[in-house]
Amino acid sequence: MIPAVKILGITLIATGVVIGFFSKLNEDKEKENVHHQNVRTAPKFQDDDIDDDTEEEEDVDFEDVDEDIEREEDTNDVIPGEYEMTAQRNEGLPSDGETIGIDLGTSSSCVGVWQNGRVKIIDNAHGNSTTPSYVSFTDNGVDVGDTPKLQAIMNAQNTVFNAKRLIGRKFTDHGVQADMEHWPFSVRSGSEDVPTIEVDLFGKRQKFKAEDISCVVLTKMKTVAEAYLEKRVTNAVITVPAHFNHSQRQATMNAGSRAGLNVLRIMNETTAAAIAYGADGTNEQEDQEKIIVVFDLGAGSLTVSLLTMEDSISEVEATASNSRLGGDDFDNCLVRYVLDQMTSQLGRDFSRNQQVLLHVRAECERVKRMLSSSTEETIEICPLCEGIYFKSTITRNQFEELCMDYFTRCMDPVEEVLDDVGARISKADISEVVLVGGSTRIPKIQKLLTDLFNGKELCRSVNPDEAVAYGATIQAAMLSDKDSVPEKLTEMECFDITPFSLGLEIDGGEMTTMIKRKTAFPFKESTIFTTRPDCNSSSVLIKVFEGESLLTCNNNFLGELRLDGIPFGGMPEINVCFEIDIDGILSVSAIEKLTGKKNTLIMKGTPMKVNTSYASNVATLTRYNPR
Repeated sequence: MIPAVKILGITLIATGVVIGFFSKLNEDKEKENVHHQNVRTAPKFQDDDIDDDTEEEEDVDFEDVDEDIEREEDTNDVIPGEYEMTAQRNEGLPSDGETIGIDLGTSSSCVGVWQNGRVKIIDNAHGNSTTPSYVSFTDNGVDVGDTPKLQAIMNAQNTVFNAKRLIGRKFTDHGVQADMEHWPFSVRSGSEDVPTIEVDLFGKRQKFKAEDISCVVLTKMKTVAEAYLEKRVTNAVITVPAHFNHSQRQATMNAGSRAGLNVLRIMNETTAAAIAYGADGTNEQEDQEKIIVVFDLGAGSLTVSLLTMEDSISEVEATASNSRLGGDDFDNCLVRYVLDQMTSQLGRDFSRNQQVLLHVRAECERVKRMLSSSTEETIEICPLCEGIYFKSTITRNQFEELCMDYFTRCMDPVEEVLDDVGARISKADISEVVLVGGSTRIPKIQKLLTDLFNGKELCRSVNPDEAVAYGATIQAAMLSDKDSVPEKLTEMECFDITPFSLGLEIDGGEMTTMIKRKTAFPFKESTIFTTRPDCNSSSVLIKVFEGESLLTCNNNFLGELRLDGIPFGGMPEINVCFEIDIDGILSVSAIEKLTGKKNTLIMKGTPMKVNTSYASNVATLTRYNPR
């Protein structure tokens, strides 16, 4: 066992030099040591657990990690703060374990549990209700949370953050390429154009997918809950942005399963926040219909949802998002400003120096937060290893001018939502505008929202950092039939909507919509298709897409299923069924009426490429027009 004092000393030296603004580090670290003296931690990785014959660069599959790591259940030789990456599956997990709600965020995550008739948001070992979604890789193992974020400057290329931005995306996406410019860690193209993150672990170069990083963060949140409850946690409700497509939702569910969680529900973040608002005891006239707008501005994305709430029933009427706009973009504006100031004052360009960049980014994030409550803040950069010192001041007005373009764009999804509901609902009909996400604390954002809704006072009754986890925890308690859940909450029902239209390709590359955008789910729709009369094929290929274009080439490809053994010639009747479950995950089935041949496709958690090398004897669908 490594002495806690020694760990404390090393950490204080490393982080004290580079993070001068974290004034309570010593106190927080003492809390962490006390926590780890009383709570059992997971075993660390051991160097001899890795096969010596492993190639220098490995593509790690977390489903096989549990076979390569020794489970030393009774050992005390553990390092506080390091967490084992496991690949536990749902099979065999006891259903009577504790149930939690998790807000899996881009920059930070939050976990709650239903306890003593109320939601308890659980603090981590540092006493914080949110845990940074930072994962560091070293020769000693893997760590998650506050410590990796504090020590990122010392381990820049092996500390991964904002991985949620990569889930379900392709490496060649413009947004991914733009994000990579701000990340010190390496992201490369993997199979099927899936982004893979490359880091050094145990002295070897290894690759991870975004859902692998999410798996580690979810494991951390599970561990935080278990440390507080002193019980095993097996079930969870996990939230995702409303704009997440089917592959992104499935990838998140896969990450939860591999973290040892039985995922009871994948839930939209804005819907969870609406539940938190509905459960808030300060709301009056609960039996009357209310129309609320949830404005969720986080680190990585912006989502706006309009909901009607009446008699414990919440229905999402419209949703709009910008998946590339959030607090990180405001940080980037400040970073560019500070780097320009440093170049002007010090005569050096630090834009390629990862250590300095990380320090600048951390300082800019702090300054952004402070400017929400003060009108002026000092910027101080002093990474001693570079022998530089920079100090400047910035006012709130300067910050607002730097970010005004982004602030203004934050209002676009609000306008889109209002346009979607049209004349049915006007601005005057809105009962509340609920703020969710840390970036909604920015005064200018609040001012723009207030002006947009004609001076309406914004709702601040729910904690913007905890609202999503709060709602997810209520949903988790309802699904696990907790006896202490009030009747008011057990009767609550939420109906979400699809963010995109879903359909399939027919001959000519046309998109036939099966489920329209804004359809409430769960939902099922079936339609009869056939093949061309002159088609001499016993197989048909059904390609599934999401999007609003009339041509599939402009939409997002989700997957395909092949149906073999259909009759030659004629007009076979092929019944295609699209079904969205309560988690918003799509499955597609097809059955040929005469032969009974059938096949089913459930969306994968990774983006797919359209296969262009089909055999010429494979038919495509066409509309069925019986004579």
